[in-house]
Amino acid sequence: MAKIIGIDLGTTNSEAGYMEGGTPRIIPSAEGSAYGGKMFPSVVAFTKDGILVGEPAKRQAVLNPDRTVMQIKRKMGTDYKVRIDGKDYTPQEISAMILRKIKTDAEAFLGQPVNQAVITVPAYFNDNQRQATKDAGKIAGLDVLRLVNEPTAAALAYGLDKKGEGKIAVLDLGGGTFDVTLMEMGEGVFEVIATSGDTQLGGMDMDNAIIQWLASEFRAEHGVDISSDKQAMQRLRDAGEKAKIELTSATETTINLPFIAQKSGQPVHLEKKVTRAKLEQLI
Repeated sequence: MAKIIGIDLGTTNSEAGYMEGGTPRIIPSAEGSAYGGKMFPSVVAFTKDGILVGEPAKRQAVLNPDRTVMQIKRKMGTDYKVRIDGKDYTPQEISAMILRKIKTDAEAFLGQPVNQAVITVPAYFNDNQRQATKDAGKIAGLDVLRLVNEPTAAALAYGLDKKGEGKIAVLDLGGGTFDVTLMEMGEGVFEVIATSGDTQLGGMDMDNAIIQWLASEFRAEHGVDISSDKQAMQRLRDAGEKAKIELTSATETTINLPFIAQKSGQPVHLEKKVTRAKLEQLI
């Protein structure tokens, strides 16, 4: 029997899974998990050798920032276009590249064709955003059987559908969005009563706060402004994200970025200690 996969198409990272013997299993990407345990970074890069998606795209972003597309989910359902080499790409087309990568890796992992999928979307997504998600799936060669609200998927993952009736609140802090959904549950059915949140607030905004602070501290210490250097800022972004993840379990970490800039023809290095207290202050 053909497998139906479930896909969490995220702003910064995506995941996929399937059911085996009544138990959900994660589908790994061909490259394995990225830093922090994520499988499919939602990143697409256009290079001279072709299109890269996922971890390979994220790795080369430092050297190719102008032709690397991130956070496209925030533009779903809009008229926004990405222009690369004189060609315009819609958010649906970029998202389809991510979904196609997931489809390809899922087929390699499962050893069979994958043509059907269920995709999660934020509860606040409007009709345009939902249709754009379906369109992306179709472009990727997937029959999208259903769109499931992300808080509903979270509630199901915790088995709340088997715990009787009642109201539950799901707080979903993702890479690009933060939403709170109040749901009523009865007879195994979830009904969204209300949903709210901030579509422009997530983990990457925390990253941005760290990046801006690092750039400001570097300018104060060395008299060099790296905010307009896209490659330097991408290095800061990668380092800031790793520091944020490390500070989940550690109380402090150190960011080391050698040769991040030049001053009077001499290389300048960035070395900065970041504490969890400082991170909490920044965000």
